[in-house]
Amino acid sequence: MNLVNLQEVSLAYGPLVLLDGVSLGIDEGDRIGVVGRNGGGKSTLVSVLAQATEPDSGRVIHNRGLRVGFLHQRDSFPDTTVGAYVLGDRAEHEWAGDPRVRDVLRGLLGGWDLGAGMDTLSGGERRRAALARLLTGEHDLIVLDEPTNHLDIEGIAWLADHLNARKEALVVVTHDRWFLDAVTNRTWEVVDGRVERYEGGYAAYVLAKAERERLAAAAEERRQNLMRKELAWLRRGPQARSSKPKFRVDAANALIADVPPLRDTVELVSFASARLGKTVIDLEHVDLKAGDTPLLEDLTWQLGPGDRVGLVGVNGAGKTSLLRLLAAEREADGGRVRRGRTVKLAHLSQNLAELDPRTRPLEAVNEVRQFVTIGKREYSAGQMLERFGFRGDRQWTPIGDLSGGERRRLQLLRLLMDEPNVVLLDEPTNDLDIETLNELEDLLDGWPGSLVVVSHDRYFLERVTDRTLALMGDRTLAFLPGGVDEYLSRRARQEGRDAVPGVAASAGGDSSGGGEEAQNAAPAVSAAERRAAQKEMQRLERRMDRIGKREEELHSLMAEAADDYTRLADLDAELKTLQAEKEELEERWLAEAERIGE
Repeated sequence: MNLVNLQEVSLAYGPLVLLDGVSLGIDEGDRIGVVGRNGGGKSTLVSVLAQATEPDSGRVIHNRGLRVGFLHQRDSFPDTTVGAYVLGDRAEHEWAGDPRVRDVLRGLLGGWDLGAGMDTLSGGERRRAALARLLTGEHDLIVLDEPTNHLDIEGIAWLADHLNARKEALVVVTHDRWFLDAVTNRTWEVVDGRVERYEGGYAAYVLAKAERERLAAAAEERRQNLMRKELAWLRRGPQARSSKPKFRVDAANALIADVPPLRDTVELVSFASARLGKTVIDLEHVDLKAGDTPLLEDLTWQLGPGDRVGLVGVNGAGKTSLLRLLAAEREADGGRVRRGRTVKLAHLSQNLAELDPRTRPLEAVNEVRQFVTIGKREYSAGQMLERFGFRGDRQWTPIGDLSGGERRRLQLLRLLMDEPNVVLLDEPTNDLDIETLNELEDLLDGWPGSLVVVSHDRYFLERVTDRTLALMGDRTLAFLPGGVDEYLSRRARQEGRDAVPGVAASAGGDSSGGGEEAQNAAPAVSAAERRAAQKEMQRLERRMDRIGKREEELHSLMAEAADDYTRLADLDAELKTLQAEKEELEERWLAEAERIGE
């Protein structure tokens, strides 16, 4: 059944046309992701769809009695308690007995006091409360504008699972590409006042768009190469080992047949070793505290030349504190931190550095450097600004008139223009649109140096890093061969089912998920088989650790043998053999973990 129709809808703000004669419809069961550049009209489109904004012309027709749940980017909040705001006037026995409501409260407000006032919440907490309020209601169509903002990796995974279990039609605006692939089956791209429609989620959209541009020969060469590179990552990256996306059609394989690997790891590590030397940052028996609370104890870890590390962890476990320690912005509470003499470090924190609001972006970048070399190419400040979305007159717009996302992009660009050889990024994807994320990933592909990234953007994390480490809240730093999937699996085992906030464990049934349903979900393996699998996983982990250490040795040897091509070829052959073995070990580790449900 058709739910919503737009007929020749147009809307403009002054000279800026956001929607120009748009006609489209939403049917029952549609799950639509909306993408496009910041300021291109995505939020305007969904606001018009939800009849929260009147168009200048055209018609918006809703099916009679249509119930629409709309999550705005900016909501107003009444002076009331969290419980009253989220649950309304429903009695406790009524909502506590509803499994869906309990799931929403557990997933979004776990550990919260429902009697607390809304005025005591931070902006991010209010956003979660607004999402919980919407998801506890009954709707025919759910419209979400940036729902993953202020959610961590676990929260985003929960939201994807929750939405997939619901039957309502869905329209979602987000820059989170993993989330788009997880919950949508159609994609709308808002561009130049039009809405281009594609079948499938983000991965299918990338394929269809690249193929459309290839056949039409309409896109400029650099943009098309970026899209092909993105597609190659989707085909070859960690996602290719999971159930989706898998591209097995001839068109996709032909499209990426001549695309080289994303990064020439040997060349980049060799170059990084030459720039950094053997020592980058070594932590030896380090203790780290937040006030009197221990975050890390007796940590020994080495960041080597060319290492690309993704750092995940529970909130409050110390990710930002660890980055500040690496950046020499705070001291360790015990142990020793050694930094190489050639380290030139840049740290992108979550707090925006203040710039003179009267300065123009081009002036602000030129203050740092007029030209920068990335890989084997040299770029001017103006060219780099274009790559980061500052086109034409936008390079001369006063910084005080830029949006928060644009200032974030400018801050990141200034860091990269200073040509650091160690970069620490704390939530770098905040407020960046997909096109800018693609550009940033492409720049980092050719950037030689050591990289540590903290991000809730799972796609970005897997795209630009080669290893994943986790702070699990137990004062240790864990290596995760299985990446983010392994982290989520460990967290699920670590936490189990949290009680619904404000409700006793017995209210409304067994909140731990026990009973027949839990028994059905239990892995069908014996205790002896489980012990054998865990022993095998530990053996595989030890072998992968040894391979990792040998890889570091080989990288150093290759840097020393840069002029001895025969020696370099032998070392490269050994490195490739080890990498192939490591990939096989990871596959076996994942298979064992899946077999026993870990």
